Amino acid sequence: MDLFSPVSLGDLHLPNRVVMAPLTRRRSDAAGVPGGLVAEHYAQRASVGLIITEGTYPSRESRAYPGQPGIVTAEQVEGWRRVAEAVHAKGGRIVMQLMNGGRVSHPDITGTDRIVAPSAVAIDGEVHTATAKLPYPVPHALTTDDLAVVREEFAAAARNAIEAGLDGVEVHGANGYLLHQFLSPASNRRTDEYGGSPENRARFVVEVTKAVAEAVGAGRVGIRLSPMHNIQDVVETDTEDVKATYEALVSGIAPLGLAYMSVLHSEPAGELVQGLRTNFGGKFIVNSGFGSITTRDEAIALVENSHADAVAVGRLAIANPDLVERWRGERPENTPNPSTFYGPGAEGYTDYPRLSA
Repeated sequence: MDLFSPVSLGDLHLPNRVVMAPLTRRRSDAAGVPGGLVAEHYAQRASVGLIITEGTYPSRESRAYPGQPGIVTAEQVEGWRRVAEAVHAKGGRIVMQLMNGGRVSHPDITGTDRIVAPSAVAIDGEVHTATAKLPYPVPHALTTDDLAVVREEFAAAARNAIEAGLDGVEVHGANGYLLHQFLSPASNRRTDEYGGSPENRARFVVEVTKAVAEAVGAGRVGIRLSPMHNIQDVVETDTEDVKATYEALVSGIAPLGLAYMSVLHSEPAGELVQGLRTNFGGKFIVNSGFGSITTRDEAIALVENSHADAVAVGRLAIANPDLVERWRGERPENTPNPSTFYGPGAEGYTDYPRLSA
């Protein structure tokens, strides 16, 4: 088993084990429709084993950033259809990450009268709206009736993604967004069946994942987790609580037969991550970096040492549209330019040169 060998993740058949990580890029229009530039960006990177799209919102209320794409309206579905067709025309495979931002937002971004979270606890800091930096507002604590709506929004978004021609979906349970907010006692202060114990805090993530798997088939569904990432005020510092919470989560989703589980953690070969992998029992993707570079040598070692079935790569996938060809041939790499990660337009998005250029 090596990084450049084929692997099947459920219904997804990959020619290599290099996965393009989900990467916020903010290049969609004000209506959340991905346009031709987005299609070109993803199609350029079609030689990776699998593309996971940027986090895409399943409802207006769940939008986290200006420039973020959605998968709610007919126009958004058609925009993603053009993306999927462009990637497939280049021989690639692409799944959509479904992301509810929860309290990581502002009504000036969502256009709704509230933002939502497990509990009415605001993030300490400021959010970038389209026009200004503003304090994060206190969110509305979702009721149990609200939770049923959010579950169905995820399921409907998954159906829309498949209708648009994407090969699958990934449930975003990481990086401080809504589902991750349920997992942490810092952001989840509930006293009902969705709060308190590790099992209760994991419950909603399990329910959403099950709803998505039932909507489109488990073999086309993955999930992304980031235990102890400690971002956006989703704090997980109690090692025993983290272990219990994520074990409860994995125990809940393991019977579903998902295509894969993807874990972002600074120690992908460590006891916590590998323990979750064992309990999951299915195909496993790791991502060691958030703000750091996942190198060729590290990616090769993770697969060869059987710590993962595939490796998610972020920054080098941004800077190298032909990353697999470069890594396979041990060729030089373009250097990512962080100043252009989130800006509008082609710079730092579709203008990184290929080896052939």
